[in-house]
Amino acid sequence: MSTGTRFAGLLLVTSALTIPATAFAQDIGIPPGEDPSTQQSDEDTIDEAIEPVAQDEQVEQPEISAPGGTIVVTGRRFRDATRSSSQVLNVLTAEDIARTGEGDIAGALTRVTGLSVVGDGRVFVRGLGDRYSLALLNGLPLPSPEPLSRVVPLDIFPTNVVASSLVQKTYSPNYPGEFGGGVINLTTRAIPTENFLKLSASVGGDSLTALEDGLTYYGSDLDPFGFDNGNRDIPANLEAFWDSGERIEDSSIAVQEGIASQIFPLNLVTLQKDNHLPANFSGSITGGASFEIGDGNFLGVIATASIKNGWRNRTVISQAANTDLSVLTEDFSTFITDNNVLVNGLLGFGLDFGEHTIRWTNLYIRDTLKTARLATGTKFELGETGFDFAEQNTAWFERQLIDSQLVGEFEFGPFSLDLRGGYAQTDREAPFNATFSYTRTNFADSPLGSEYAVYLNRQSDTGLTSVSFDDLTEKLWFGSIDASYQIGDLVTATVGYAYSDTSRYSVRREYSPRAEGDVLDDSFVPYIGLRRPGDIINGASLAAFNIRLDETSQFPAFDAALKVHGAYAMARIFPADRLTVEIGARYEDAKQTVALDQTIFNEPIVGATPTDNAENYILPATTITWEVTDSLQLRAAASKTIARPQFRELVEQLYFDPESNRAYRGNPFLTDSQLTNFEGRAEYYLGGANRVSLAGFYKKIDNPIEAFVTTAAGDTLTSFANAPAATLWGAELDAVYGIDLADWGGWFETKQLMLIANYTYTQSDIAVAEGDITFIPPSGQTDASLLFDDGDRLTGQSDHLANFQIGIEDTDRTEQMTVLFNYASNRVTSRGFQRPDVIENPGLTVDFVARGEVDAFGRPFEVEFEVRNIVGRDNFEYQANADNRIEINSYRVGTSVSLGISTEF
Repeated sequence: MSTGTRFAGLLLVTSALTIPATAFAQDIGIPPGEDPSTQQSDEDTIDEAIEPVAQDEQVEQPEISAPGGTIVVTGRRFRDATRSSSQVLNVLTAEDIARTGEGDIAGALTRVTGLSVVGDGRVFVRGLGDRYSLALLNGLPLPSPEPLSRVVPLDIFPTNVVASSLVQKTYSPNYPGEFGGGVINLTTRAIPTENFLKLSASVGGDSLTALEDGLTYYGSDLDPFGFDNGNRDIPANLEAFWDSGERIEDSSIAVQEGIASQIFPLNLVTLQKDNHLPANFSGSITGGASFEIGDGNFLGVIATASIKNGWRNRTVISQAANTDLSVLTEDFSTFITDNNVLVNGLLGFGLDFGEHTIRWTNLYIRDTLKTARLATGTKFELGETGFDFAEQNTAWFERQLIDSQLVGEFEFGPFSLDLRGGYAQTDREAPFNATFSYTRTNFADSPLGSEYAVYLNRQSDTGLTSVSFDDLTEKLWFGSIDASYQIGDLVTATVGYAYSDTSRYSVRREYSPRAEGDVLDDSFVPYIGLRRPGDIINGASLAAFNIRLDETSQFPAFDAALKVHGAYAMARIFPADRLTVEIGARYEDAKQTVALDQTIFNEPIVGATPTDNAENYILPATTITWEVTDSLQLRAAASKTIARPQFRELVEQLYFDPESNRAYRGNPFLTDSQLTNFEGRAEYYLGGANRVSLAGFYKKIDNPIEAFVTTAAGDTLTSFANAPAATLWGAELDAVYGIDLADWGGWFETKQLMLIANYTYTQSDIAVAEGDITFIPPSGQTDASLLFDDGDRLTGQSDHLANFQIGIEDTDRTEQMTVLFNYASNRVTSRGFQRPDVIENPGLTVDFVARGEVDAFGRPFEVEFEVRNIVGRDNFEYQANADNRIEINSYRVGTSVSLGISTEF
């Protein structure tokens, strides 16, 4: 038997059908109690199993690894995972992902019905925030390097390491109970069917950035590769001070001046102009091999490494106003140049022996953002004509994920065993995040009234100069065992247990310099702020001043932990030839804690409220699938699930998000949300890949977590609170249709026209009654009607989501041209808190992707050409009422073009 044939059978039977022999045995007619080893060979078995299937129904099975056998052939006629699964799901295969042309998995998922991506890779399912989504890699959870997200931002997963992406929208107990809108399970590439080596590269840019003027700062020589050469290491004086456990205000002038002289290095805080920003580029190498070891046993190895370097200019408009938005109090424009570098590598091993598979996957992802910003604007409430400000910011954010997973899928006739374990660690560091705020008071009688100066004498109505150091580490241990057994011909029973232990340590230290002295009157201190940023602190002329530092981070460090024990039992019952019932329940016991680290200072810190949520749940779920005819299939599902608050939402620690351009602070009083879910669906299959489906869904949510806008020390920030209750309901329409163009002859003889469309309509309502309460710091109990209005829709929910793809594909070779339309209607990003809600308007984006093969230098190459945001859709985030509107985070978005080439050996 050839290696390729052997592994084709392996992937069909073991990787995709995790419960496999149990359900598959019914399909091939193994008599109960008979030793499967006496049956035909794998190849003959598979051929016999699919023999009743019409030729146009034989869809290639995607590679999927998930706990407890989510993808189960129900024993009738079909191998298409979407159709044959006992749950409602969508599967993006490698071919589907390639059709979108997206470079990361978050972008590819926007083409799935009911999914939208917000900000940096946060996926919303059916209008529910990312806290209601569950992301897994090969069936195992991952910690998030992003403070604002419980789920790993999916834009850091390049598509070249992903074999398939499964989106399951109905709950089954083999998944964790934190399941609101759906689960996204990514399966990495594992055992190759043949030896290969693939090289690829691309270059591109957008109309607002490539070869245009931009901002930058030096940083280090290794910045273009996403690493630092040591320039951003914590200074020795600062490290020694942290180790001492002292407070900065209690230390000597000498200590404070020594630290101040090190935390504003010129190469990290001096803003510079770049007259010609470079083009974006990416490159990757992927290889795989398989080896026969022993008699019929195979070892597979796959490895990949890639780098992507991208630049982006944007000018963000941010405003503030009075309660009815009729009078502006602030009006700022911030020019931002972001340089994002994504480096990743994957090394995977797969062993096939008999009917068993073991896979060991090791993943490394490093995502860095080097940002340079210059904000100019006016605060009108200050002074007679208002104060003008110019604020420069230089920052570096690095996110890193290291993950190692071991999965064993074992088959023993009617019994199968699934073992999964892993360790993952994410780190996020943001050192030397420096802001210099220059103020022009416009006072006619002041010698500096017409000058921009850095006010180091801490004037309350001038800007704050500061530098911060953020460090976050999250560790996750995970283990699970799932066992399935076929009981007779009609029942497959599955039981499982899973344990996860997540710990997070988050530190933020922020310092602001202050100048004091007896040589000059305090009114002349601003003169030192007329120098370059680094010279303001390090200049020799400052010897006459006492340079002090104030620590402005109120609560510097937090410990957080979440331990979950989960156990479940479920059964897939086949009471009739065309009927499948999956029923079961999951028990989860969890303890979530967040507490201020009292060891960071020698003297305890007071004022922070700890979180100690200990809950247990029984979560039932049922899904019924009825194959009415060979073409029509009906489904009905009901379940209970939960959603826990994210660590970032619980921590009373200020955090600035560079993407949304605003600050966040957590709420330690948040509690779990509980969901009751119902769904009905009709699926009609037209032959081949052609299909249409219509679904309706309803969710009742107790204690949903909502974001709201508030103010602290005069600055606007976003926090979180539990609303009393909410409902969400809607409908989905999904259609795929291919038209054979062979009759047109000539070039069209091997072509087909592909039409792919989906639409989701969603409505939601928050319920607030008289007497309802919520809890927000520092006071605790608060009237819920102060934050929420009865009938408000949930944050993140768009009434309308639509995708449409039209393209021509060649059936014999790689040749494809596709136009992609994506639309999302307005959605609330934050509650307004006595003001109008903050609204985002994603609108319509149009993309074009073309792929094709060309021969050059005696070998084949695949060329890909992309045009993104053809219509130039901009980003709009605002507050508005019937008469007035202010911009919160609005900016132009350019049209981007890229050209890529790859070849495989």
